[in-house]
Amino acid sequence: MGMIKKLQVASGVFWVEIPKAQIFMLCGCPADAVKLLKKRGLIESVVTGGIAHETGPNVILLSEVLMQNGSFSNLTEFPAMQMLYLQGMVIPNHPNNTGIKPMLVGIKEQVDAQMAYFYCGNYGLIDKAEIMAAGIGEKTAEEMLRMKLHFAFGRIKESHEILEARYIPESNNNGIADETVAIRNNVFITKKDFNIYEIAYKDGEIEEKIEVNLNLKLEERYEAPYQLGYHLVEREYFAVVHSGEGDGWDINRPCMASIIIYQGKVYIIDAGPNILTSLNYLGISVNEIEGIFHTHAHDDHFAGLTTLIRTDRKFKYFATPLVRKSVTKKLCALMSIPEESFHNFFDVQDLTFDSWSDIEGLEVMPVFSPHPVDTNIFFFRVYWNGEYKTYAHLADVISFDAFSKMYQESNPEKSIISEHTYQKVKEAYLRPTHLKKIDIGGGMIHGNAEDYRQDHSDKIVLAHTHRPLTVKEREIGSSAAFGMVDTLIPSNKDYLTHFSYQYLKFYFPDAPEHEIQFLINHPITSFNAGTILFKKGGISETVYLILTGSVEFADSISGNPNILPAGSLIDFYSHYLNSNTNQTYRTASHINALEIPIEAYRRFISRNNLYAEIKRVESNIVFLKNTWLFGEVVSFPILTKIAKTMEVAQLPTHAPISQKQILYLVRNGQVRLTLGDNFVETLQKGNFFGAEEVWVSRASAPFYADFEADTELISIPFETVKNIPIVYWKFLETYEKRLKKGAGK
Repeated sequence: MGMIKKLQVASGVFWVEIPKAQIFMLCGCPADAVKLLKKRGLIESVVTGGIAHETGPNVILLSEVLMQNGSFSNLTEFPAMQMLYLQGMVIPNHPNNTGIKPMLVGIKEQVDAQMAYFYCGNYGLIDKAEIMAAGIGEKTAEEMLRMKLHFAFGRIKESHEILEARYIPESNNNGIADETVAIRNNVFITKKDFNIYEIAYKDGEIEEKIEVNLNLKLEERYEAPYQLGYHLVEREYFAVVHSGEGDGWDINRPCMASIIIYQGKVYIIDAGPNILTSLNYLGISVNEIEGIFHTHAHDDHFAGLTTLIRTDRKFKYFATPLVRKSVTKKLCALMSIPEESFHNFFDVQDLTFDSWSDIEGLEVMPVFSPHPVDTNIFFFRVYWNGEYKTYAHLADVISFDAFSKMYQESNPEKSIISEHTYQKVKEAYLRPTHLKKIDIGGGMIHGNAEDYRQDHSDKIVLAHTHRPLTVKEREIGSSAAFGMVDTLIPSNKDYLTHFSYQYLKFYFPDAPEHEIQFLINHPITSFNAGTILFKKGGISETVYLILTGSVEFADSISGNPNILPAGSLIDFYSHYLNSNTNQTYRTASHINALEIPIEAYRRFISRNNLYAEIKRVESNIVFLKNTWLFGEVVSFPILTKIAKTMEVAQLPTHAPISQKQILYLVRNGQVRLTLGDNFVETLQKGNFFGAEEVWVSRASAPFYADFEADTELISIPFETVKNIPIVYWKFLETYEKRLKKGAGK
């Protein structure tokens, strides 16, 4: 009949359009969903009544689960802002301001989490006591709150005043909801199964229905909207890699960001959507990141934080306590977890406003920047040859015109801010540096290039926009292509050899120095992205130690795609035992790798009596590497540590497992998992269960495991793995799904 139009926009993202009912629904809302819609032509620029605006969705159907395959499934901040401001649904006297609010549709838990996350993303910290607890004085805290009110047009609004919530009943014990929920204008939605929905439209006696399945398949990932060229970034002494110049609406470029290379180490500034894609195109694996400098919690600088916990170690988080508390509140609201959980993912390194902090020679100073949410910009410097080489990262800043409205020079008593704050912020923005990247997004909350026409910095890069630079802007500053590098201090050291030494000493701590040097003396080779290093079933004559970038391997039977990060020693056991490679290994990015001939590697193992140790943990490592829980971005040293704690488990069938501090892996056979009396799923080889006591307060009944006598289980003390961020993340994702299935939701 054609009353309902359904399109698949990307993996896990659909568009449902019912023009007669004025329903335009975005189904599934991962990072950069707005950009994906624009790429498909589902958001257009139009003029109505002489007013230019955009079309787009007015309803968002949320995924039933917080995460799928390691990424957030629901990130509604930018789609909601597109509806409110670019479509005009909240703008006074706009033709689209009809009283209808953007609607979030989904189970109560996810809708409420999105409401809380949207509130934090709109305002940050809005309680004076919270701001003062971040080390801010009382008068300054009051001034910050006045600025927030100014940005909010005089009133802080609760999310329900801006967005409309529509709850879908979660399900009965058969996994099917009992109720059909009305959206509006004779459009209805029913939950048919886990994350599967039926949308119906009734026009008189005629009814039409379609089904939307928001579940990602095992091998699927949410997609980035852009294709970027591959690069092989050199590890310099002090350099800035331009990894993003766009904003939250730019369909062709990543959001404004930079990467600092210092003494060969990698630091990122901000974590926008699809940051893993950007890093991969630059030949940087997530395990190479030493830390993140974070400016603020808006999604175009925040949404990639989930990617940054897809690693086997916590990395350093640098920001002022004000920004860190704002980011923590938003992230934990989104994940529905306690705010103290932030420390499970990051090694927090608080910085002080207007003060230089020394990070092993890289000095950084955060400076306050007026913005709707709590924001610090960054100045970096490194001393060299009698002077400091400096870089300023100004995201997000305010235009001087918009800022001047907060300070009335003719009537300071009625000003929102003091003259001191007004002059201090402007002075900081215009401080000369060797390199400066500036937000020129315009409008009420972003910068203006004209403000920097008299800036005496050596080089200015203009960013945070979705349009080409104008002629006047090109007189002021440069654009920067993705992957472009500004080297402030070149390196006279071979950092790749240094990395080789560090990795090998970690793998073989008892090997004599001359033996490590024997391995290091072999060549370091660069490989293009997409190069096959080993084919499944073959025997190679080389062992590769990945120094930069990442390599992927996949089991075509299970469909599990896995990533080996920098620091991995690829398939060392198969080579040493002269057995066939059990997977095909392919470079996921440009990489640098130390090439060790197999004969040289065998001699090294033999001379240092390492065979027995390698053989002892070999089978456990092979097993772990082929599991979903441990196969991705968990490097060999961590796998070795886990492998040494693995034991064959003796567990009686139908044993309550929720009270045990043990993680179980199915090595052979299968396990039937239940929550109380409700079936959850059948676990196959490589699946895991146990250690649910971490979340038991949220479960209504204990988990039970049933299995045949010949099922082989492996036990791992949960203490061994609980501090590995990616394992913690995947455990949380899986537990949430099982809890819902077991509760019949």
